Amino acid sequence: MKKTPFISHSRDEETMEAKARWFQSLTVEERLQMLCDLTDLALSLTPSLAEQKHAEPIPGRVQVLTRT
Repeated sequence: MKKTPFISHSRDEETMEAKARWFQSLTVEERLQMLCDLTDLALSLTPSLAEQKHAEPIPGRVQVLTRT
């Protein structure tokens, strides 16, 4: 019996693996646009983020890059 595809709106079915597969399916341009959109959202909610100078890395989660 063939399984019928369906769309779920339950967040319980959104695994990290599924999210990673979706993100990997985006083109580089789409990934950069997503980054810009998320940055714009964060700055619109907390404008003072742009003024913070001393970001600290969170071990195992985020890498902070600086210009040299």
